[in-house]
Amino acid sequence: MKNLHDRLRSRGASALTDEELLALLIEAEGDNRDPQSVARQLIAACGSIAEVAHTELSRLRMTEGLGLRRAERLTVAAEFGRRVARATARDVECITSDGDVAQLMRPIFDGMSHEECWALYLTSSNRIIERQRVSQGGVQATVVDHRLIVKRALELLSTQIILVHNHPSGAASPSDADKVLTRKIKEAAALFDIQLLDHIIISSEGHFSLRREGMM
Repeated sequence: MKNLHDRLRSRGASALTDEELLALLIEAEGDNRDPQSVARQLIAACGSIAEVAHTELSRLRMTEGLGLRRAERLTVAAEFGRRVARATARDVECITSDGDVAQLMRPIFDGMSHEECWALYLTSSNRIIERQRVSQGGVQATVVDHRLIVKRALELLSTQIILVHNHPSGAASPSDADKVLTRKIKEAAALFDIQLLDHIIISSEGHFSLRREGMM
């Protein structure tokens, strides 16, 4: 472990692998096992380092014999990272790509076990006026009222909308219901000269832009 600490000090945390970062977090006196080996097994047991961060404390403490103290340390570190990401996302003021939307919204969806749908209301120059949750549902779906989305755009004098929702239990690919919702909102908004710029789906596997894929 001395080599890892030396690398951390000389090259910074960004130079370490996922396994090495995790090993530094879980090393503990009294545990004769190699922390890197434990970290490797922990990642394998959970599926990925992201899943380690999302694992509940009660389960995490039992995984690979971590115990309560080290599980608490990992849980705190994961929450710290999420809060930093949310704070960084607030710096996004102007949308230039679907990547900007993913950066802005992923910290909100990270670790969420249910679906939520949000609308970003923009000016004609793509500056964010407001972001608003427009519905909250279950694991597989959420119900969105397209009339309320357009009504809020009119109240804000917004000329452009981006729709964003998460898929907590699967890939980011749109369902048939997602495509129907996109069409309804696009048509309703167009009646008031408001443009639906994109509908973006975010999951643990990445994000999907219906506009980029030619679906709207």
